[in-house]
Amino acid sequence: MEKGLQIAIDGPAAAGKSTIAKITASKLGYTYIDTGAMYRALTYKALQSHINVNDDDALLKLLNEITIELQPSEDGQIVKVDGEDVTEAIRSQEVTSQVSATAAQPRVREMMADKQRQLANAAGVVMDGRDIGTAVLPNAELKIFMTASVEERASRRYEENMKRGINRSMEELCQDISRRDKADTERAASPLKQAADAIYIDTTSMTIEEVADTIIQFAEKRRSL
Repeated sequence: MEKGLQIAIDGPAAAGKSTIAKITASKLGYTYIDTGAMYRALTYKALQSHINVNDDDALLKLLNEITIELQPSEDGQIVKVDGEDVTEAIRSQEVTSQVSATAAQPRVREMMADKQRQLANAAGVVMDGRDIGTAVLPNAELKIFMTASVEERASRRYEENMKRGINRSMEELCQDISRRDKADTERAASPLKQAADAIYIDTTSMTIEEVADTIIQFAEKRRSL
């Protein structure tokens, strides 16, 4: 593909967005941008600093004071906050349970969206999140809305947790994911929803490679227009 595209991938928690986006970006030779990691990094720092994740003013001040870096590596994306590698720390249950509250703060979302647009200035990016196609990159050439059943998403999260040594039941994970879905879709600031021009993909019965290849096929079609 001669000309790079902006590819926006949105969807609910544990839909496989980050995994698919990383593979897609790698195969296309594009830059991968994990916006969820940015919100998690802010949440992690807020919890470390004893800042209320529902306090928009305090979170905005903190966001102005810290530096969040997303660095590619052979083992995946490295996330740093003020030089500290927090790649694993931001995936803790404590951060996971609070990140939706952080992401619901209107001015925090505005500033994050500005930072994300700056990262996507150069064509040839795959960016995933909750409001990429609707708010962050509304003019992206390819928009994907990816989802799966709650049970399937809980199963994927369960497998991820087992690899990290986190022991939580499927019932707990289903409840957590349902709560996050409700919070993400009902928040006032840039709620999770499918962009009008996004392609809907239900990944429940698809493999990771099948989903990535499907997106790449759509990207190739967009490039040929």
